[in-house]
Amino acid sequence: MDALLETIVGWLWGLPLIFTVLFVGLYFTIGSKLFQFSYLPHIFKETFGKLFGKKEKSEDSKGILTPFQAVATAIGGSVGVGNIGGVATAIAIGGPGAVFWMWITALLGMITKTVEVTLSVYYRNTDEKGNPYGGPTYYMEKGLGEEKNFKFWKVPAILFGVGIFTTFFITLQNYTISEAVSSTFDIGMIPASFIYLTIIYIIIYGGIKRIGEIASLLVPFMCMFYVIAGLYIIFKNYTEIIPVFSLIFDSAFSGMAAVGGFTGAAIAQVIRMGVARAVYSNEAGWGTSPMIHSTAKTSHPIKQGMWGAMEVFADTMIVCSITAFTIIITGVWSSGLDGAALTLSAFEIGIGEIGRYIITISIFLFGLTTSTGWYTYYEIILRHLFNNEKKLALKYKILTLFKWLYPIPGSLMVIYAVMNDMPGKAVWYFADITTAIPTFVNLIVILFLSKKFFELLRDYKARYLNIGIVDPDFNVFYEDKVKKGIYK
Repeated sequence: MDALLETIVGWLWGLPLIFTVLFVGLYFTIGSKLFQFSYLPHIFKETFGKLFGKKEKSEDSKGILTPFQAVATAIGGSVGVGNIGGVATAIAIGGPGAVFWMWITALLGMITKTVEVTLSVYYRNTDEKGNPYGGPTYYMEKGLGEEKNFKFWKVPAILFGVGIFTTFFITLQNYTISEAVSSTFDIGMIPASFIYLTIIYIIIYGGIKRIGEIASLLVPFMCMFYVIAGLYIIFKNYTEIIPVFSLIFDSAFSGMAAVGGFTGAAIAQVIRMGVARAVYSNEAGWGTSPMIHSTAKTSHPIKQGMWGAMEVFADTMIVCSITAFTIIITGVWSSGLDGAALTLSAFEIGIGEIGRYIITISIFLFGLTTSTGWYTYYEIILRHLFNNEKKLALKYKILTLFKWLYPIPGSLMVIYAVMNDMPGKAVWYFADITTAIPTFVNLIVILFLSKKFFELLRDYKARYLNIGIVDPDFNVFYEDKVKKGIYK
């Protein structure tokens, strides 16, 4: 089965998709005149800098969540088991060189995430209670269907929606958490899975607003907790930092021969693992976190888009790098372990037995915010599917039923894996399969809608950076056009 899964992943994450991920990021980087790099200080100021300044008050800022609650939920959805188990598996399969390709994908992904978040906010819908919801299916309908008159917009929307919902059946959070908790606290994976399932029910019962509030409390704590522990190990072995960089860069372009328990990796495998794991971790191009960003209170789509860029930066350039350096610097990357077990081993070697407890708690918190964050993505897609007013009663019945069903497949996967003695590597192959189709569809769509993003970026620069002339007739949100009767 391992061989079959590896073949499928190799095909899905072959040259076409890898090229698309990197090309789209490069296209928007050049088209925006290196926005994520040249305006990085401004992006920091307008995102994390706003947390410590005066809060913006605007009557035009409509939404369910504050910008920080939205990004906390999105980071909670992306900074998860992928940062711990996913990075470890990328190194275990692709070697240290995979880390370089994760960095490249993330740096380009900063602008990709900015684009998809911006478009999600611009094209979002308002429900019967006045709450906004958006995402890729919304900009496919309005951007492709209404503005570009593409009659078959439902085809990419269905492919995207089906691709996203495969993660409902194949989910890694419950598995990775159960694996870590089981090995650390000496309880079975199945009991650990049911404990986790119960906590998920408690949180999602409060709805999207409650999830945002909990994420805004947990995310800063869990990231700092994990980063401090990782930095301690890295700086304790400071003499190895330069050699680790050398190992990463050397093996990024040459692949790597077998070392210890490491099976060796060809250059194609190194690139594939780096790109695939970066997308799974920071979700740039996947089209997932823009759905929660679309519910944020903001007066301009680009403002929330910049939070998307910072989300990718925090996820990959900081948290994933901490994981990678810890694994490589402690020398366990070639031990033959993979997934959460590899990261647990690295932290245990780095700071003793307490390191295992730190990582287990981190995995639990990361997974918790990921699972609850992803619930919001499914809900937003379902809301779009049943958007017709005549289906209002049916919509709430479906949402209620889904709320009860949502945590169950994760536990079923744990039971299946335990009963069939499935290795962690095989489970992560499933993850790569679920990301490929929606990522490819979403990236192609945002390329077609690139003109709208560049228009919004120019308008933002004119309004807030005094670069260019503000067009008083420019519509900052798509619904403004609808109100004017431009689109119905």
